Amino acid sequence: MGASSYKKPYFGMTGTMLNVWVAVACTTAMTLFGYDQGVFGGIIVTDSFLQTMGNPDSGLQGTIVSLYDIGCFAGAMITIVFAERFGRKKWLIFGVIIMSIGAILQTSAFTVAHMIVARVVTGIGNGMNTSTAPVWQSETAKASWRGGLIVFSMIMNIAGFSLSNWMTYGLSFVSGSISWRFPIAFQLVFSVILLATVPWLPESPRWLIAHGREIEGTEVLVALEGEGATVDSPHILNQKLEILEAVKIEREQSPSWGAILKGKTGNTGMVKRLLLGSGTQWMQQLVGINVTSYYLPLVLQNSVGLSNTMSRLLAACNSVSYLIFSFVGLWLIERAGRRKMMIWGAAGQAVCYALISGLLSQADGTTTRGQSFGAGATTFFFVYYVFFGICWQGVPWLYPVEINSLSMRTKGAALATGSNWISNYIVVQITPTGIQNLGWKFYLIWMAFNTAFVPLIWMFYPETSNRHLEDIDKLYRDNQGLVFVLGCKEAYQTERPQRFIDAEREREEEVKRSPANHDVKDVKDEKSVGEVDHTEYTQTSMK
Repeated sequence: MGASSYKKPYFGMTGTMLNVWVAVACTTAMTLFGYDQGVFGGIIVTDSFLQTMGNPDSGLQGTIVSLYDIGCFAGAMITIVFAERFGRKKWLIFGVIIMSIGAILQTSAFTVAHMIVARVVTGIGNGMNTSTAPVWQSETAKASWRGGLIVFSMIMNIAGFSLSNWMTYGLSFVSGSISWRFPIAFQLVFSVILLATVPWLPESPRWLIAHGREIEGTEVLVALEGEGATVDSPHILNQKLEILEAVKIEREQSPSWGAILKGKTGNTGMVKRLLLGSGTQWMQQLVGINVTSYYLPLVLQNSVGLSNTMSRLLAACNSVSYLIFSFVGLWLIERAGRRKMMIWGAAGQAVCYALISGLLSQADGTTTRGQSFGAGATTFFFVYYVFFGICWQGVPWLYPVEINSLSMRTKGAALATGSNWISNYIVVQITPTGIQNLGWKFYLIWMAFNTAFVPLIWMFYPETSNRHLEDIDKLYRDNQGLVFVLGCKEAYQTERPQRFIDAEREREEEVKRSPANHDVKDVKDEKSVGEVDHTEYTQTSMK
C-alpha cells in the first residue's frame, strides 16, 4: 500500500485523546442505561399513558416496568454464552441495535402486550450493553485511570437518569401521547452516538492477545499509551508479558462451566471471584435504590402524600443532587478504595431508611404536623441518594470487572450484570404492591439489608483499587484458601502491595537488559514472586 493511500488508525489519535473517545462511547452506553432506567418513573404517572394502556392497576404497572429487567437479565445471559467470540466492540454494537429496535417498538405501543414485548426487547439490548461496556472500558484504560473512568461512566448514567426525570416533568404539562412517546423515542439519540463512534475505536488489547492476535493487541497497547511509545518500548512489552502470563495460566487452568458448577476450578479462586463480583450487583439492588429510581414520583405521591406535579418536580430536583454528589465518588474511588466506599455507603443508607420509616409512620398529609413529618421523610430520600451516588453507584459495576480473571472477565461481568437485573426485577416488581400494602414498614426491609451488608463487605471483599488487573490473579494463586480477607493484608490494603510493584520493576529491568530488538522470547528465565516462566510461554504463544 502506497504512503499516499495509507490512513492512520483511529483518525490519528493516540494516548489520552484515544482513551477519551473510548470513554465517550462507554459513557454514552451507560448514559443510555440511566436514561432508560429513569424514564418510566415519570411515564408511569402520566395520565395519557395510563389511559392508553387501559388504566392498569399497581400489580400490572409493576409488571410493565419490571419485565424490562427480565429482558436485561436475558441480554446478560446471552452475553455469557456468545460475547467472548465476537469481541467487546461488535457485541456492544449488536446490543445498541437491539435496544434501538425496542425503543421504536415502545414509542409505537398502543396496548399493554405491545409495550411489554417492547420493554423486553429493549432490556435484552441494554443487558448486552451493560455487560460489555465496563469490560471494554477497563481493558483499554490505564490502570491509574480505570476506576475513575468507570465511575465517571456511572456518573453519566446518573446524568441520563436526571435528563429523563426533567424531560418527563417538562412534558407533563403537554397533553396527548407526545408527553410519554417523545421521552421514550429520545433514547435513539444515544444509539446514534454509539453507532457513530464504536466501529472506529480500538478493540480491547487484552481480548485481541487472548485470541491469538498479538500483533494487533500490541499495536492497540501502543496507540492507547501514546507519548511516542512503540511496540519495542519496555512498558509496552511489560504490559504484553502481564497479559500473556494471565492468558497462559487461564488456558492451563480455566475450567468449563460444568467444572465451575461442581467447584473444580483449580487454584484460580474462580468460583469465589464470580460470587464476589455477582454479590456486589445483588447488594446494589438490595440496598433499595430502585425502590426510588423507578418509582420516586409514585413513592412521593403514595407514601408522602404530595401532588403529582410536586412529586415529579422533587424527583427531578433529586436527580440533580444525585448527579452532583456522584462526582465526589469519582474523587474518592482510588483514594478510599472499593471496600471503604461500599461500607460507608451501606451504613449511611441504613440510617436514611430507618429515618424514612420512622418519619413516614407519623406523616399525615391532612395536618401541619403530619406534613412536617412527610417533608422530613422526603429530605432523607434526598440524603439516601447522596450516599448512594457517592459510594454505591459505580463500585458494583467496576468490581466484577476487576475481581474476575481475564478468561472469565466477560462471563463474570455478564453474570454480575445478570444478577443485577434479576434482583432489580424482584425489587421493581414488589415495590408498588409493597408501598400499597405495607406503607412505611416497607422501607424497614431496605434498612435491614443495608445494615447486613456492612459486616459482609468488611469480612469477605478484597480490595481491587490501585492494582493491575493481573495483580488479582496473583493474589488468588498465592492465597488459594482466601475467603476471609482480614487475615491477608494484601487483600484489604488500599495501596498496591509492594511485591507486585517490585515484580513489575523486575520485568521492566529484564526487558531493558534484553537485546536491542527486545524479542520477547529472549527474556531470561527469571521469575518474580508468584509468576510463571514468561520465556517458555512467549515461545509457545509465538509458534
